[in-house]
Parts: sequence; structure tokens; C-alpha cells
Amino acid sequence: MEGNELKLRFEGESHTSLELFRAKIDTYSTVEYVNFFPGHPELDDPELYIRTKGKTNPVKLIQDACKELSKEFGSITLKE
Repeated sequence: MEGNELKLRFEGESHTSLELFRAKIDTYSTVEYVNFFPGHPELDDPELYIRTKGKTNPVKLIQDACKELSKEFGSITLKE
């Protein structure tokens, strides 16, 4: 983390999970920029990059996104 910028490495994850975070975080009005970078598939873990506006803490923002995504997926049910 540096100022209002945060770079997170997602070890062992694919672009699918990072796209969920990117899409959720992109809906926040306090976000200036969010994207992920997959890197080399065999050499690099993908990274999520967040830059917020003003004094918005990007760590708090990713924590909020985790809680919201958890709630969304926690309500999924399977029907037979």
C-alpha cells in the first residue's frame, strides 16, 4: 500500500475471482481506478490494483467488498 493505492497479490487464484472483486469495487463512488493484472500464467500470481479518491482507505474498501461478496454468495441455494 502506498497512499491511496493498494496492490494485492492473489496467490493460487485465477482471473475469475479477481473479476468479481474488480466489478464490485468498480461500483464504489470513492474508487478512481481498479483493475487486475493476470501476469504470466505459470510464473506470476494475479494482482488487483485499487486507487481511491481523496482519503478513502483502499484496505477498508477491499474489506467491505469481501463482506458484500460473501453475503451475495452466502444466499445462493441449489434446487433439485
